[in-house]
Amino acid sequence: MDVKYDLNSYVRVLKLASTPSWQEFSQISKIAGAGIFLVGLLGFIIFAVMSFLPGGV
Repeated sequence: MDVKYDLNSYVRVLKLASTPSWQEFSQISKIAGAGIFLVGLLGFIIFAVMSFLPGGV
């Protein structure tokens, strides 16, 4: 494990990284929000179905 090489790699990546534009940030936020909503909706649907089954929650 070459620590110096690893640190140089991390520094190189950080130098290439840039702040996203507002449009890019907005698009990523919308997609992430939609994903969170869908996962929550799926969990709610599973909970609702399990509540109606005999021996459910």
